Amino acid sequence: MSIAAFWLIQAPGWLLFAYLAVAQCTAAVNYSLGVQMGTQEPADRITEVGVAFFKGYAGADLVFYTPVLGLGLIGHLIGSSWAGIALGAALGVTVYWPTACLWTVKAARGAAGWDLPKEEQYWIVLPLIAGWGALGLALLLLGK
Repeated sequence: MSIAAFWLIQAPGWLLFAYLAVAQCTAAVNYSLGVQMGTQEPADRITEVGVAFFKGYAGADLVFYTPVLGLGLIGHLIGSSWAGIALGAALGVTVYWPTACLWTVKAARGAAGWDLPKEEQYWIVLPLIAGWGALGLALLLLGK
């Protein structure tokens, strides 16, 4: 793998890992704290069902995605033989969850009680995350 490809995976990967650890994992344990931090949406804007949806992603990030991403990045960093499997799994999730989240945001638009205050931010950030995940998968598969 080239140095450029290596750092295209590592640098954004660790930024995303840090964000997940702070914003998503915190919200999985204490959703109200996530709302106070501005990383989660309040129930009065998205309904209790919306909160349950976001809590579900935060919980999955806590127990699966964040640990696998961290392990994959570490394995990739040290050149481990198992890195491709762990990082590939994490990168697959990195494409999947922003896509599912955006699909839900679009489907919920206009629903009673749903008033996503920062929807435009979702449409900027989540495609960037999914795009990085797809790029990382391509780099891993091509071995570039």
